[in-house]
Amino acid sequence: MNQIASPPRPAFSGPLTHRSPELKELFAFIAAGAAERDRERIHPYDVFELVRSARLGALRLRREDGGAGSTLRELFEVVIALAAADPNIAHSLRNHYAFVERFPLSRQVAHGRKWADIIASGAIVGLASTELTSARVGASPFATKLVPDRDGFRLTGTKYYSTGTLYADYVQVRAAGPDDAVVTAIIPTTREGVERIDDWDGAGQRLTGSGTTYFHDVRVEADEIEPDSPSTGYGVPHSNSVAQLLVTATVAGILRNVLTDAVALLGSRKDRHFYFAQTERVADDPLLQEIIGHISASAYTAEVLILAAADAHDAVFQARERGEPDAELAHAASVAASKAKLIVDDLTIRGASQLFDVAGASATRRAKNLDRHWRNARTLASHNPVSLKARALGEYELHGTQLPSKGFF
Repeated sequence: MNQIASPPRPAFSGPLTHRSPELKELFAFIAAGAAERDRERIHPYDVFELVRSARLGALRLRREDGGAGSTLRELFEVVIALAAADPNIAHSLRNHYAFVERFPLSRQVAHGRKWADIIASGAIVGLASTELTSARVGASPFATKLVPDRDGFRLTGTKYYSTGTLYADYVQVRAAGPDDAVVTAIIPTTREGVERIDDWDGAGQRLTGSGTTYFHDVRVEADEIEPDSPSTGYGVPHSNSVAQLLVTATVAGILRNVLTDAVALLGSRKDRHFYFAQTERVADDPLLQEIIGHISASAYTAEVLILAAADAHDAVFQARERGEPDAELAHAASVAASKAKLIVDDLTIRGASQLFDVAGASATRRAKNLDRHWRNARTLASHNPVSLKARALGEYELHGTQLPSKGFF
């Protein structure tokens, strides 16, 4: 296995907060090996050991439950910075952070205390939901079945695109129960019968652990099941909006990294310039400086949009904390997340291409692996179609038609 040159591994004595000094040290360690990990397909198991010890997954958990008590805005600040260091890590944690919102933070969930203790311990949770046999993406009931077995259940099925599960301690499995009601089974990834396959072969986000997961007659205990309902789990209207915004925040982090690389590349260029250029020194070329300026403005815009949408989701969470769930607030947050996706995806894919205008043909060398920014952004942007988001927003503006309350909104 290739050895990655990186700073000394940071050590942690407690849970990090969004402003912990150690956070920069952790992200510097992650960033140091990101390009080589991507180029050589080196799975970041060592990084996830650090994520566990830092309890980075407990940012949103309440302080009284052993977490950092961060707001959603603070969480998204961290996600953007983490994605700038390595978007594979940020995206691998997406389903974990969505899990925290749905289960440990909800006061309506039957086993919320159990899930809070798991998150406080530093454990990471993945997701196994998608099935290629579904007639429609995100449809139910699932082919994965949960059948009674004495005082518990047995789980059988196959899931694809199980993002983060390769590195996770637990996995959420979406399944059809005995009456075809959809439930979430939350089980250890090491349990007998759970098989995780590293077969994700996408153009980008190659190290997100998004492979196939098989469940071969897996034992599931009664207290490992959470049903969907209008007030809990995946049944809460617009509850998937946070998960969608986490994808877009990862894209915004990529754009921040594009800006960092663009500045470093242009500032360090000592090679010859074109004979018809306006300046002798490449870094003094006003046309190349203009490109940097556009990328900088795009990165700023992307992050502002993400944090504004995070504020909208914070308002939803606070209303639920008061016992006053507000459907209008939830829909407004979904609208904000959808609008952010349309703009941030476009800005990042464009900026990742502009990076090569700054650096010239030498920047295309595989050793530099700068194409990973475009590949990763393009892959993430394909997570759900821009055209469907735009159409839904257009119908909302024209006719007041509400956005879909489930699935990819």
